[in-house]
Amino acid sequence: MKTKLTSEDKKVRYTASALIGLALLSGCGQGPQDTGPAEPRLVMATKVLDTSGLLERTFPGRAKASQQVNLSFRVSGPLITLPVAVGDRVKAGDVLARIDPNDFQARVNTLDGELATAQAQAVLSQKEYVRGIEIDKKGTGLISKSEVDKRRGARDRSKAQVQALTASVGLANDNLSYTELKAPFDGIVVATYVDNFEDVLAKQPIVRLLNPTRIEMDISVPESLIGYAPYVKEVTVRFDALPDREIKAEVKEIGREASEATRTYPVTVVMDQPEGAEILPGMAGRTAIVSRPPDDSVLLGIEIPATAVFSGDDPNKNFVWVVDEASKTLSRREVQIGKLAQFGVLIKDGLKPGEWIVVKGVHSVEEGQQVRILDVAKADTPS
Repeated sequence: MKTKLTSEDKKVRYTASALIGLALLSGCGQGPQDTGPAEPRLVMATKVLDTSGLLERTFPGRAKASQQVNLSFRVSGPLITLPVAVGDRVKAGDVLARIDPNDFQARVNTLDGELATAQAQAVLSQKEYVRGIEIDKKGTGLISKSEVDKRRGARDRSKAQVQALTASVGLANDNLSYTELKAPFDGIVVATYVDNFEDVLAKQPIVRLLNPTRIEMDISVPESLIGYAPYVKEVTVRFDALPDREIKAEVKEIGREASEATRTYPVTVVMDQPEGAEILPGMAGRTAIVSRPPDDSVLLGIEIPATAVFSGDDPNKNFVWVVDEASKTLSRREVQIGKLAQFGVLIKDGLKPGEWIVVKGVHSVEEGQQVRILDVAKADTPS
């Protein structure tokens, strides 16, 4: 006689069957699979370069003439001569423009006459004073002490008048000479700002003159590199318009104050015009500066990215991860760091040129770990 199963009994039987099936499957299955050795980790690394104390950096800049100036008159007046035009070559001392000198010449003539009169009066006053002294010495009583004093005062006033007029004549002659605008150096006229017969004012620009025989370039040097300035060995410049020409140059001037915005120092290099070509003001180019500090300089060392250095457990020590090229395994090595460099830090001791070091993710790797190298110098994008 069959017993009719309730819905509750069916649930119990179904659960028991499921558990028995899982047990059988577990018993028939194999143990944990052997996954084999871990895949070598990909690390971003770089090869330590041998600088040998030689540092070379390039800096962009634009050419400018070594001498350039906007010339203006020191006096005002109507322009009567403007013999130069843009592009003209002039010599030092050539007249570039002239103001009507008539009023200035008249002033000189007037002051010359007044000076001559004052000089004659000074001579007469001196004679009167000497004559009074001689009479007083004789003791005849023909001249009083007060009269002698009056003659002395008249003589002194005459001398002062002569001195004042002499200075005025000198100033008037200077103003007369200022009616001619002369070239202070050999050069080329690159701009004129007025037309002939205009009334011009003192200090108003008249002509722009530059000397292109020597060319300068202003560059901006980061404060991390300005310490190499005393050890510059070679300076060369290449211009975009003449990429195949390397022009020898020299440092002319080094600024003493860094820009607050960019923390760079202004440096001016100067060069002669190259043979067979002409560098024009405004041309863009790059200046390459090679420096070599002495062997004991604190500026020397192997430059590596700052991200490659870590402290580990001891905050007073610095380490890097070195990759063994043969076994592709990591080993921690202590290094001695120097000053900050443009692209990282200088290593004074602990690394050799040609060694590979990890430059990113130094806190996520471990001693003896096998790795694959991704050269940061060839990587398109960091990973």
